[in-house]
Amino acid sequence: MGDLPSSAGVSPPSVRLDRDRPFLGIHAVNVYVRDQDESLRFYADQLGFQVAFDARLQSGDRWVAVAPPDGTAVLALVVPKPDSYQYRLIGRPTDIVFVTENVIVTYEEWRKRGVRFLFAPRLRRVQYEHRPPAGRMAVTSIAPEERPAIWGGVFTRFKDLDGNSFALVGFDEVNRAIDAQRRQLAEKAEAERRGAQEVAIAKQVQARLFPQRLPPIETLEYAGVCIQARQVGGDYYDFLDLGHGRFGLVIADISGKGIAAALLMANLQANLRSQCAIALDQPERWLGSVNQLFHQSTDESAYATLFFAEYDDQTRRLRYANCGHLAGLIIRSDNRVERLDATGTVLGLFKEWECAISERMLFPKDLLVLYTDGITESFNEGGDEFGEPRLVQALRKIRDKPAKTVIASIVDEVRRFSRQEQNDDITLIVAKGRAQA
Repeated sequence: MGDLPSSAGVSPPSVRLDRDRPFLGIHAVNVYVRDQDESLRFYADQLGFQVAFDARLQSGDRWVAVAPPDGTAVLALVVPKPDSYQYRLIGRPTDIVFVTENVIVTYEEWRKRGVRFLFAPRLRRVQYEHRPPAGRMAVTSIAPEERPAIWGGVFTRFKDLDGNSFALVGFDEVNRAIDAQRRQLAEKAEAERRGAQEVAIAKQVQARLFPQRLPPIETLEYAGVCIQARQVGGDYYDFLDLGHGRFGLVIADISGKGIAAALLMANLQANLRSQCAIALDQPERWLGSVNQLFHQSTDESAYATLFFAEYDDQTRRLRYANCGHLAGLIIRSDNRVERLDATGTVLGLFKEWECAISERMLFPKDLLVLYTDGITESFNEGGDEFGEPRLVQALRKIRDKPAKTVIASIVDEVRRFSRQEQNDDITLIVAKGRAQA
């Protein structure tokens, strides 16, 4: 192979792992050698290759393979039997071509390491009679440097310790393709860096949207938590100081996941807090206003389920509205369970919207639990849901514990049940009636 190979214009390969088709690649190209250890040192020490494989097969034969730094090909160093046809191929020219961006630099580097070259790098130009079809290269002549050309290349040949010779080439087309690929990788890396930075900022901003302080309530001990499946999410909980010894508990689940859900969550939080002045006396009107604002600022497919409860510290009365959310649970002191089912539909889907307000009393040792489906819809390896019955059973066992302890225990219980990667946000509010000091 004293001239340029006909495949000179092919772009450097890249590994593709398409989901819609089986993986197919070249396993290895055989190079026949006399001593694998000696050849291995040649490729590793003098050419700078990496050891791809060095293993003993079931047959007892040793399989040794090396790969260039980019890892796009593997050369298997095979020791054939002395009486075989392959043994007679040792020391002959091979059809293997190594491509590099700068033949001169590689040539000088390898020559200093003792690699034997057959001749100094030569410059060649390739000219076409017509534009070759896509995927084919119709080479009509190989001309000296001074003749007109579409692209050019530099090439030389070298030998390994056994005398096997290889081509070392560099092509304008390949270099341009490598440069373009490097630019694409750099742009992708920069885009990923910016995206990660933006998500980190969004996570910090969203963390500030959750309650930063707890309004003081004498007859109720309470706590909340949100454990997001991604860096940001669409679950939301809040504690609102409504004044006059009253405060609100809010839990919501926004449709969707990730950044989009986080933005909707921030929108809902802003609407809730900006309108909460009217929540004390007219909760239906307040929620109607929140629905209208949420509906106007989101597309037609966006919505949120929400549970709002307003607690009176003097009378222990709990007024609530369940807007398409999972039923709240009250575990009474005698372990009876009351479900606080939906009193209206979800927020954001409908311009015309209304809900009803229901009431309960929270006595000492009663436990109020509000949660999102990240708890009850967690699955185990068998495909079973954690579910509401399992949640109630767990709550009954720990109902006498402080609110923060109850939350930590339920989260641990869910994680023990569902050991795979968390797929949805886990949000939980626990409020426990206590005797007034």
